Amino acid sequence: MATRTLVGLLITALLIAAPALAQDDSKPTIAILRYGGTSLTALAEKGIMDMLEAYGLVNAEERAILDQAEDLEGERINVIYSDAGFDIPAANIMVEDALDQGADALLTLSTPVSQIAANASREMDDPPAVIFAIVTTPYFAGIADAPCIKDSHIAGTQTHVPYDEFVPLLKVQDPDMKLIGTIVNMAETNSVFGAERITELAGELGIEVKVSQVVSFADLQPATDGLISKGVEAIVLPASYTTSIGLPSIVDAAAEYGGIPVFSIVAQHVYRGATVGADFYSMYREGVIAARMLIAHLNGGIDISRLSVNFKPGFTVAINLDAAAEGEVEISDKLLALADWTIKDGLSTEGVTPDLPEHGIELPEMTLEELREADLAFLAELYCTDEMIAEQKRQLETQWTED
Repeated sequence: MATRTLVGLLITALLIAAPALAQDDSKPTIAILRYGGTSLTALAEKGIMDMLEAYGLVNAEERAILDQAEDLEGERINVIYSDAGFDIPAANIMVEDALDQGADALLTLSTPVSQIAANASREMDDPPAVIFAIVTTPYFAGIADAPCIKDSHIAGTQTHVPYDEFVPLLKVQDPDMKLIGTIVNMAETNSVFGAERITELAGELGIEVKVSQVVSFADLQPATDGLISKGVEAIVLPASYTTSIGLPSIVDAAAEYGGIPVFSIVAQHVYRGATVGADFYSMYREGVIAARMLIAHLNGGIDISRLSVNFKPGFTVAINLDAAAEGEVEISDKLLALADWTIKDGLSTEGVTPDLPEHGIELPEMTLEELREADLAFLAELYCTDEMIAEQKRQLETQWTED
Protein backbone atom coordinates (compact mmCIF):
# COMPACT_ATOMS: atom_id res chain seq x y z
CA MET A 1 0.00 0.00 0.00
CA ALA A 2 2.85 2.36 0.88
CA THR A 3 4.53 1.68 -2.47
CA ARG A 4 1.35 2.46 -4.41
CA THR A 5 0.94 5.68 -2.43
CA LEU A 6 4.53 6.71 -3.18
CA VAL A 7 4.09 6.01 -6.90
CA GLY A 8 0.83 7.96 -6.93
CA LEU A 9 2.50 10.97 -5.30
CA LEU A 10 5.37 10.80 -7.78
CA ILE A 11 3.01 10.72 -10.77
CA THR A 12 1.11 13.72 -9.43
CA ALA A 13 4.32 15.68 -8.93
CA LEU A 14 5.60 14.74 -12.36
CA LEU A 15 2.35 15.69 -14.09
CA ILE A 16 2.50 19.12 -12.47
CA ALA A 17 6.10 19.56 -13.64
CA ALA A 18 5.60 18.07 -17.11
CA PRO A 19 4.71 21.28 -19.03
CA ALA A 20 7.94 22.98 -17.87
CA LEU A 21 9.68 22.63 -21.22
CA ALA A 22 6.88 24.36 -23.05
CA GLN A 23 7.18 27.31 -20.65
CA ASP A 24 10.97 27.61 -20.97
CA ASP A 25 12.31 29.99 -23.60
CA SER A 26 15.64 28.16 -23.88
CA LYS A 27 15.99 25.35 -26.40
CA PRO A 28 17.74 22.24 -25.13
CA THR A 29 20.29 20.48 -27.30
CA ILE A 30 20.15 16.71 -27.49
CA ALA A 31 22.98 14.62 -28.90
CA ILE A 32 21.84 11.30 -30.38
CA LEU A 33 25.01 9.22 -30.61
CA ARG A 34 25.12 5.78 -32.18
CA TYR A 35 27.94 3.32 -32.75
CA GLY A 36 26.66 2.47 -36.22
CA GLY A 37 23.49 2.09 -38.22
CA THR A 38 21.76 -1.31 -38.06
CA SER A 39 18.17 -2.47 -38.29
CA LEU A 40 18.14 -2.85 -34.50
CA THR A 41 19.33 0.72 -34.06
CA ALA A 42 16.69 1.81 -36.56
CA LEU A 43 13.97 0.24 -34.41
CA ALA A 44 15.13 2.07 -31.28
CA GLU A 45 15.49 5.33 -33.22
CA LYS A 46 11.95 4.98 -34.55
CA GLY A 47 10.71 4.66 -30.99
CA ILE A 48 12.64 7.79 -30.00
CA MET A 49 11.41 9.80 -32.98
CA ASP A 50 7.81 8.67 -32.52
CA MET A 51 7.95 9.94 -28.95
CA LEU A 52 9.58 13.28 -29.81
CA GLU A 53 6.91 13.87 -32.45
CA ALA A 54 4.04 12.74 -30.20
CA TYR A 55 5.13 15.26 -27.56
CA GLY A 56 5.38 18.03 -30.15
CA LEU A 57 9.11 18.47 -29.62
CA VAL A 58 9.61 18.01 -33.36
CA ASN A 59 7.14 18.59 -36.17
CA ALA A 60 6.66 16.43 -39.26
CA GLU A 61 9.16 18.44 -41.31
CA GLU A 62 11.79 18.25 -38.55
CA ARG A 63 11.10 14.54 -38.11
CA ALA A 64 11.90 14.00 -41.78
CA ILE A 65 15.30 15.64 -41.24
CA LEU A 66 16.02 13.50 -38.19
CA ASP A 67 14.97 10.35 -40.04
CA GLN A 68 17.88 11.06 -42.38
CA ALA A 69 20.24 11.05 -39.36
CA GLU A 70 21.02 14.75 -39.82
CA ASP A 71 21.53 17.54 -37.28
CA LEU A 72 18.51 19.69 -36.52
CA GLU A 73 18.05 23.26 -35.34
CA GLY A 74 14.38 23.02 -34.52
CA GLU A 75 11.69 25.22 -33.09
CA ARG A 76 11.68 23.51 -29.69
CA ILE A 77 14.87 21.41 -29.57
CA ASN A 78 18.22 21.19 -31.29
CA VAL A 79 19.63 17.78 -32.16
CA ILE A 80 23.22 16.71 -32.80
CA TYR A 81 23.07 13.45 -34.73
CA SER A 82 26.31 11.47 -34.95
CA ASP A 83 27.38 7.99 -36.08
CA ALA A 84 30.78 6.43 -35.30
CA GLY A 85 30.66 3.95 -38.17
CA PHE A 86 31.48 1.03 -35.83
CA ASP A 87 34.85 2.58 -35.01
CA ILE A 88 35.96 3.03 -31.39
CA PRO A 89 38.35 5.98 -32.00
CA ALA A 90 35.59 7.72 -33.98
CA ALA A 91 33.15 7.03 -31.13
CA ASN A 92 35.52 8.72 -28.66
CA ILE A 93 35.78 11.78 -30.91
CA MET A 94 32.01 11.82 -31.44
CA VAL A 95 31.32 11.90 -27.69
CA GLU A 96 33.93 14.58 -27.05
CA ASP A 97 32.47 16.73 -29.84
CA ALA A 98 29.00 16.47 -28.35
CA LEU A 99 30.32 17.48 -24.92
CA ASP A 100 32.34 20.36 -26.44
CA GLN A 101 29.19 21.62 -28.18
CA GLY A 102 27.45 21.85 -24.82
CA ALA A 103 24.76 19.23 -25.34
CA ASP A 104 22.25 19.22 -22.48
CA ALA A 105 21.65 15.49 -22.83
CA LEU A 106 23.38 12.61 -24.57
CA LEU A 107 21.16 9.83 -25.86
CA THR A 108 23.63 7.00 -26.44
CA LEU A 109 22.79 3.93 -28.51
CA SER A 110 25.01 0.85 -27.96
CA THR A 111 27.28 -0.42 -25.21
CA PRO A 112 30.54 1.07 -26.60
CA VAL A 113 29.19 4.61 -27.02
CA SER A 114 27.41 4.54 -23.65
CA GLN A 115 30.58 3.31 -21.96
CA ILE A 116 32.62 6.10 -23.56
CA ALA A 117 30.00 8.75 -22.69
CA ALA A 118 29.76 7.58 -19.08
CA ASN A 119 33.54 7.67 -18.62
CA ALA A 120 34.01 11.04 -20.34
CA SER A 121 31.16 12.79 -18.51
CA ARG A 122 32.31 11.56 -15.09
CA GLU A 123 35.28 13.92 -15.39
CA MET A 124 33.01 16.98 -15.71
CA ASP A 125 31.92 19.27 -12.89
CA ASP A 126 28.44 19.70 -14.37
CA PRO A 127 27.88 16.80 -16.77
CA PRO A 128 24.91 16.57 -19.12
CA ALA A 129 22.42 13.77 -18.67
CA VAL A 130 23.53 10.52 -20.28
CA ILE A 131 20.58 8.30 -21.18
CA PHE A 132 21.48 4.98 -22.77
CA ALA A 133 19.68 2.34 -24.81
CA ILE A 134 20.64 -0.79 -26.78
CA VAL A 135 23.08 -1.61 -23.99
CA THR A 136 23.30 -5.28 -23.12
CA THR A 137 25.85 -5.17 -20.29
CA PRO A 138 25.64 -1.85 -18.36
CA TYR A 139 27.20 -3.36 -15.20
CA PHE A 140 29.81 -5.54 -16.89
CA ALA A 141 30.80 -2.47 -18.96
CA GLY A 142 31.02 -0.17 -15.92
CA ILE A 143 28.26 2.20 -17.06
CA ALA A 144 26.50 1.53 -13.76
CA ASP A 145 27.24 -0.66 -10.75
CA ALA A 146 23.66 -1.79 -10.08
CA PRO A 147 20.17 -0.64 -11.15
CA CYS A 148 20.09 2.12 -8.52
CA ILE A 149 23.86 2.52 -8.00
CA LYS A 150 25.21 4.78 -10.74
CA ASP A 151 26.37 8.33 -11.35
CA SER A 152 23.60 10.83 -10.68
CA HIS A 153 23.53 12.07 -14.30
CA ILE A 154 23.18 8.61 -15.86
CA ALA A 155 19.99 6.70 -16.62
CA GLY A 156 18.94 4.18 -19.22
CA THR A 157 17.39 0.92 -20.23
CA GLN A 158 19.12 -2.44 -20.42
CA THR A 159 18.57 -4.59 -23.48
CA HIS A 160 18.52 -7.97 -21.80
CA VAL A 161 20.19 -10.50 -24.07
CA PRO A 162 18.47 -13.75 -23.02
CA TYR A 163 21.36 -16.20 -23.25
CA ASP A 164 19.65 -18.46 -20.71
CA GLU A 165 16.80 -18.94 -23.19
CA PHE A 166 18.94 -18.80 -26.33
CA VAL A 167 21.54 -21.48 -25.59
CA PRO A 168 18.99 -24.24 -24.73
CA LEU A 169 17.64 -23.93 -28.28
CA LEU A 170 20.70 -25.96 -29.33
CA LYS A 171 19.34 -29.01 -27.51
CA VAL A 172 15.86 -28.35 -28.91
CA GLN A 173 17.35 -28.53 -32.39
CA ASP A 174 19.55 -31.55 -31.63
CA PRO A 175 19.26 -33.31 -28.24
CA ASP A 176 22.52 -35.14 -28.99
CA MET A 177 24.59 -32.01 -29.70
CA LYS A 178 27.97 -32.21 -27.95
CA LEU A 179 30.32 -29.63 -29.50
CA ILE A 180 29.75 -26.04 -30.68
CA GLY A 181 31.95 -23.14 -31.69
CA THR A 182 31.70 -19.46 -30.84
CA ILE A 183 33.59 -16.37 -31.98
CA VAL A 184 34.66 -13.51 -29.70
CA ASN A 185 36.25 -10.10 -30.17
CA MET A 186 38.08 -9.35 -26.91
CA ALA A 187 37.89 -5.61 -27.59
CA GLU A 188 34.08 -5.66 -27.34
CA THR A 189 32.61 -5.90 -23.85
CA ASN A 190 29.33 -7.37 -25.06
CA SER A 191 31.17 -9.98 -27.15
CA VAL A 192 33.31 -11.12 -24.21
CA PHE A 193 30.31 -11.28 -21.90
CA GLY A 194 28.29 -13.22 -24.47
CA ALA A 195 31.02 -15.77 -25.17
CA GLU A 196 31.41 -16.38 -21.44
CA ARG A 197 27.65 -16.91 -21.02
CA ILE A 198 27.44 -19.23 -24.02
CA THR A 199 30.33 -21.30 -22.65
CA GLU A 200 28.85 -21.43 -19.15
CA LEU A 201 25.30 -22.31 -20.20
CA ALA A 202 26.36 -24.80 -22.85
CA GLY A 203 28.53 -26.53 -20.27
CA GLU A 204 25.50 -26.95 -18.02
CA LEU A 205 23.81 -28.75 -20.94
CA GLY A 206 26.76 -31.05 -21.48
CA ILE A 207 27.96 -29.21 -24.60
CA GLU A 208 31.64 -28.41 -25.06
CA VAL A 209 32.50 -25.00 -26.55
CA LYS A 210 35.43 -24.15 -28.80
CA VAL A 211 36.20 -20.42 -28.76
CA SER A 212 37.91 -18.56 -31.61
CA GLN A 213 39.17 -15.02 -31.05
CA VAL A 214 39.06 -12.40 -33.82
CA VAL A 215 40.25 -8.82 -34.14
CA SER A 216 38.62 -7.70 -37.39
CA PHE A 217 36.13 -8.72 -40.06
CA ALA A 218 38.96 -10.32 -42.07
CA ASP A 219 39.44 -12.90 -39.31
CA LEU A 220 35.87 -14.24 -39.40
CA GLN A 221 36.08 -16.71 -42.26
CA PRO A 222 39.33 -18.39 -41.13
CA ALA A 223 37.96 -18.43 -37.57
CA THR A 224 34.82 -20.22 -38.77
CA ASP A 225 36.87 -22.64 -40.88
CA GLY A 226 39.03 -23.39 -37.86
CA LEU A 227 36.05 -24.15 -35.65
CA ILE A 228 34.47 -26.43 -38.23
CA SER A 229 37.78 -28.28 -38.68
CA LYS A 230 37.56 -29.11 -34.96
CA GLY A 231 34.24 -30.85 -35.53
CA VAL A 232 31.76 -28.33 -34.12
CA GLU A 233 28.13 -29.14 -34.81
CA ALA A 234 26.95 -25.51 -34.81
CA ILE A 235 28.34 -21.98 -34.82
CA VAL A 236 26.80 -19.94 -31.99
CA LEU A 237 27.33 -16.19 -32.06
CA PRO A 238 27.19 -13.78 -29.09
CA ALA A 239 26.14 -10.14 -29.38
CA SER A 240 29.06 -8.49 -31.20
CA TYR A 241 29.42 -5.71 -33.71
CA THR A 242 32.26 -7.54 -35.48
CA THR A 243 30.29 -10.75 -36.04
CA SER A 244 27.14 -8.78 -36.81
CA ILE A 245 28.70 -6.75 -39.63
CA GLY A 246 30.77 -9.68 -40.89
CA LEU A 247 28.01 -12.28 -40.61
CA PRO A 248 27.98 -13.17 -44.34
CA SER A 249 31.58 -14.44 -44.05
CA ILE A 250 30.58 -16.76 -41.21
CA VAL A 251 27.45 -17.97 -42.99
CA ASP A 252 29.30 -18.63 -46.26
CA ALA A 253 32.04 -20.56 -44.50
CA ALA A 254 29.52 -22.72 -42.61
CA ALA A 255 27.48 -23.36 -45.76
CA GLU A 256 30.51 -24.78 -47.58
CA TYR A 257 30.62 -27.73 -45.21
CA GLY A 258 26.87 -28.43 -45.04
CA GLY A 259 24.86 -29.40 -41.98
CA ILE A 260 26.39 -26.66 -39.77
CA PRO A 261 23.67 -24.28 -38.56
CA VAL A 262 24.53 -20.74 -37.50
CA PHE A 263 22.75 -19.64 -34.32
CA SER A 264 22.81 -15.90 -33.56
CA ILE A 265 21.66 -14.01 -30.46
CA VAL A 266 20.32 -11.36 -32.87
CA ALA A 267 16.98 -12.41 -34.37
CA GLN A 268 17.21 -10.15 -37.43
CA HIS A 269 20.38 -11.99 -38.48
CA VAL A 270 18.14 -14.58 -40.11
CA TYR A 271 17.68 -11.96 -42.83
CA ARG A 272 21.41 -12.11 -43.46
CA GLY A 273 21.80 -15.86 -43.61
CA ALA A 274 21.81 -17.08 -40.00
CA THR A 275 19.82 -20.29 -39.60
CA VAL A 276 18.33 -19.42 -36.21
CA GLY A 277 18.11 -16.03 -34.52
CA ALA A 278 16.78 -15.47 -31.02
CA ASP A 279 17.04 -12.39 -28.88
CA PHE A 280 15.48 -9.63 -26.83
CA TYR A 281 12.11 -8.19 -27.81
CA SER A 282 11.57 -5.33 -28.49
CA MET A 283 14.14 -2.74 -29.58
CA TYR A 284 11.36 -0.33 -30.54
CA ARG A 285 10.16 -0.42 -26.95
CA GLU A 286 13.70 0.33 -25.75
CA GLY A 287 13.75 3.50 -27.84
CA VAL A 288 10.39 4.54 -26.42
CA ILE A 289 11.62 3.99 -22.86
CA ALA A 290 14.81 6.00 -23.41
CA ALA A 291 12.71 8.80 -24.90
CA ARG A 292 10.40 8.70 -21.87
CA MET A 293 13.41 9.33 -19.64
CA LEU A 294 14.78 12.06 -21.91
CA ILE A 295 11.50 13.95 -22.24
CA ALA A 296 10.73 13.81 -18.52
CA HIS A 297 14.26 15.06 -17.81
CA LEU A 298 13.93 17.93 -20.29
CA ASN A 299 10.61 18.86 -18.72
CA GLY A 300 12.31 19.11 -15.33
CA GLY A 301 9.81 16.66 -13.94
CA ILE A 302 12.10 13.83 -12.95
CA ASP A 303 15.35 13.32 -11.05
CA ILE A 304 17.28 10.81 -13.13
CA SER A 305 19.61 10.15 -10.21
CA ARG A 306 16.65 8.33 -8.67
CA LEU A 307 15.78 6.37 -11.80
CA SER A 308 16.64 2.68 -11.71
CA VAL A 309 18.11 1.21 -14.88
CA ASN A 310 15.10 -0.22 -16.70
CA PHE A 311 15.01 -3.97 -17.22
CA LYS A 312 12.08 -5.65 -18.96
CA PRO A 313 12.70 -9.17 -20.33
CA GLY A 314 11.46 -10.21 -23.74
CA PHE A 315 12.29 -13.07 -26.09
CA THR A 316 11.67 -13.88 -29.74
CA VAL A 317 12.78 -16.73 -32.03
CA ALA A 318 13.18 -16.53 -35.81
CA ILE A 319 14.21 -19.21 -38.31
CA ASN A 320 15.42 -18.84 -41.88
CA LEU A 321 14.07 -21.94 -43.61
CA ASP A 322 15.73 -20.90 -46.87
CA ALA A 323 19.16 -20.77 -45.21
CA ALA A 324 18.48 -24.09 -43.50
CA ALA A 325 17.66 -25.76 -46.83
CA GLU A 326 20.68 -24.24 -48.55
CA GLY A 327 22.98 -25.32 -45.74
CA GLU A 328 21.46 -28.82 -45.63
CA VAL A 329 20.22 -28.28 -42.07
CA GLU A 330 16.98 -29.98 -41.07
CA ILE A 331 15.15 -27.88 -38.50
CA SER A 332 13.53 -29.98 -35.77
CA ASP A 333 9.76 -29.82 -35.38
CA LYS A 334 10.16 -28.73 -31.74
CA LEU A 335 12.36 -25.79 -32.69
CA LEU A 336 10.07 -24.80 -35.52
CA ALA A 337 7.14 -24.77 -33.10
CA LEU A 338 8.97 -22.20 -30.96
CA ALA A 339 9.49 -19.75 -33.84
CA ASP A 340 7.68 -16.43 -33.61
CA TRP A 341 8.37 -15.84 -37.30
CA THR A 342 10.13 -17.57 -40.16
CA ILE A 343 11.56 -16.78 -43.57
CA LYS A 344 10.60 -18.99 -46.49
CA ASP A 345 11.02 -18.30 -50.20
CA GLY A 346 12.49 -14.93 -49.23
CA LEU A 347 9.35 -13.80 -47.38
CA SER A 348 8.72 -13.52 -43.65
CA THR A 349 5.64 -14.16 -41.59
CA GLU A 350 4.13 -11.63 -39.16
CA GLY A 351 4.79 -8.73 -41.55
CA VAL A 352 8.37 -8.40 -40.31
CA THR A 353 10.81 -6.65 -42.67
CA PRO A 354 14.63 -6.58 -42.90
CA ASP A 355 14.77 -2.82 -42.23
CA LEU A 356 12.46 -2.92 -39.20
CA PRO A 357 12.51 -6.55 -38.01
CA GLU A 358 9.74 -6.35 -35.40
CA HIS A 359 5.98 -6.11 -35.50
CA GLY A 360 3.82 -3.76 -33.42
CA ILE A 361 6.20 -0.82 -33.77
CA GLU A 362 3.76 2.03 -33.25
CA LEU A 363 2.74 4.08 -30.23
CA PRO A 364 -0.73 3.30 -28.86
CA GLU A 365 -3.47 5.69 -29.90
CA MET A 366 -4.07 8.14 -27.05
CA THR A 367 -4.14 11.84 -26.32
CA LEU A 368 -0.99 13.68 -25.31
CA GLU A 369 -2.25 13.95 -21.75
CA GLU A 370 -2.94 10.19 -21.65
CA LEU A 371 0.49 9.48 -23.12
CA ARG A 372 2.20 11.75 -20.60
CA GLU A 373 0.37 10.15 -17.69
CA ALA A 374 1.22 6.63 -18.91
CA ASP A 375 4.88 7.54 -19.42
CA LEU A 376 5.26 9.14 -16.02
CA ALA A 377 3.51 6.23 -14.34
CA PHE A 378 6.07 3.95 -16.00
CA LEU A 379 8.96 6.10 -14.79
CA ALA A 380 7.53 6.33 -11.29
CA GLU A 381 7.76 2.53 -11.10
CA LEU A 382 11.52 2.89 -11.66
CA TYR A 383 11.96 5.17 -8.64
CA CYS A 384 14.86 4.12 -6.41
CA THR A 385 13.92 4.39 -2.76
CA ASP A 386 16.51 4.89 -0.02
CA GLU A 387 15.89 1.28 1.02
CA MET A 388 16.55 -0.04 -2.51
CA ILE A 389 19.77 1.97 -2.76
CA ALA A 390 21.00 0.75 0.63
CA GLU A 391 20.20 -2.87 -0.19
CA GLN A 392 21.98 -2.74 -3.56
CA LYS A 393 25.01 -1.15 -1.91
CA ARG A 394 25.08 -3.99 0.63
CA GLN A 395 24.87 -6.56 -2.17
CA LEU A 396 27.75 -4.92 -4.02
CA GLU A 397 29.88 -4.76 -0.88
CA THR A 398 29.22 -8.46 -0.23
CA GLN A 399 30.12 -9.30 -3.83
CA TRP A 400 33.35 -7.28 -3.67
CA THR A 401 34.29 -8.96 -0.37
CA GLU A 402 33.71 -12.44 -1.85
CA ASP A 403 35.72 -11.58 -4.96
